[in-house]
Amino acid sequence: MASTRTTIIKLIVPAGKATPTPPIGPALGARGLKSIDFCKEFNARTAGWMPNTPVPCKITVTPQRTFTFTIHTPPTSWLISKTLDLEKGSSSPLHDIKGQLSLKHIYEIAKLKSTDPSLQGIELLSLCKSVIGTAKSMGVKVVP
Repeated sequence: MASTRTTIIKLIVPAGKATPTPPIGPALGARGLKSIDFCKEFNARTAGWMPNTPVPCKITVTPQRTFTFTIHTPPTSWLISKTLDLEKGSSSPLHDIKGQLSLKHIYEIAKLKSTDPSLQGIELLSLCKSVIGTAKSMGVKVVP
C-alpha cells in the first residue's frame, strides 16, 4: 500500500558534489525516487558556491514520487571555522581560546544566515546573539 503522506528528508551535501552514492542514493531510493535527478538539480543550484561547502537541504517527497527541495545556508560553526581558518572548535571553550572574531564578522555571518528560508522573520540582533553563542561554545572570543 502506497503512503499518502509527504516525507521530509534532511541531508547535508557538499556544494556541487552531489552524487547518487550514500547518503543520497539510499535516502531517496528507499522512497522510490531517482537520486540522479536530485543530484543534477542540486549541483546546478550550488554551482556558484565555494566547492565542498556543506549545504543543508530539506527534500520534500510527495506520495506521487516527486520531490522539491530547499537549500539552506551552511552551519554557523562551519562559517566561523572558515572565517578563522580553524580545523575544529575547542574541547574546553572557557580555557582553550581558538581565535577571535570581531563584531563585524559576527554581523556578516548573521546577515548571511538571515537569507536562510527557515530563518526568515527573525531579527538580525537575535541572529547575531545566536552566532556569538556558537562562537563562544567553539572557544572563539568575540571582541568589539
